[in-house]
Amino acid sequence: MGPGDPELVTVKGVNALRDADVVVVPVMDTGERGRAEATVLHYVGVEKVVRVVFALNERTDRARREAAWDAAGERVAQLLREHGTVAFATIGDPNVYSTFTYLAQTIGEVVPGTVVETVPGITAMQDLAARSGAVLTEGTEPLTLVPVTAGSAVLKDALQGPGTVVAYKFGRQAAEVAEALRETGRIEDAVWGSALGLAEESIRSAAHLDGSPLPYLSTLIAPARREGGRGGKL
Repeated sequence: MGPGDPELVTVKGVNALRDADVVVVPVMDTGERGRAEATVLHYVGVEKVVRVVFALNERTDRARREAAWDAAGERVAQLLREHGTVAFATIGDPNVYSTFTYLAQTIGEVVPGTVVETVPGITAMQDLAARSGAVLTEGTEPLTLVPVTAGSAVLKDALQGPGTVVAYKFGRQAAEVAEALRETGRIEDAVWGSALGLAEESIRSAAHLDGSPLPYLSTLIAPARREGGRGGKL
């Protein structure tokens, strides 16, 4: 579904939604509408959408997480037995830190022979780069993507390298991220954003991070250090 802006769903993605018999959207056990569901509803009617609970925010209780995956997999398996085509909507890209990968693995075990197709999506780092003007890569520069849920130490190690670093899901650890950027001398050129393409969109310089918590799905880009002018990294 891309990062949340309905205009960034690809034509192929829209066709997949409209061609499916039902569209499954992941929700937390709180029942609140997620970004994937809100985006889907721009293209299909609510009567076609099936909400399935996933333990999207469960990271400590493995048993609870596994039970939620099993329950969600069985619900989708039931839908597959009743319908020819079931679509699963996920924000970003289905193969980048997505709940979809766990569901697909479960379905492969529960409903052998199921044909699984994925439609690539625009990622948050691409959207933030476009909206902020931050260049992700030039020439021979590497690009490192870090989920800060793995800890700020992982981010700091990446920032000490030569390339661009992108951090996902860093909102709850904004203070640690700001500290890592300052310690590595990368804060002045870095930019962060949240709710990209939505009414509550926020895009700011990382130099303005003051340690206050940010939305969970905030994205950060710390561009590579670039010297030598145009084409200096070729």
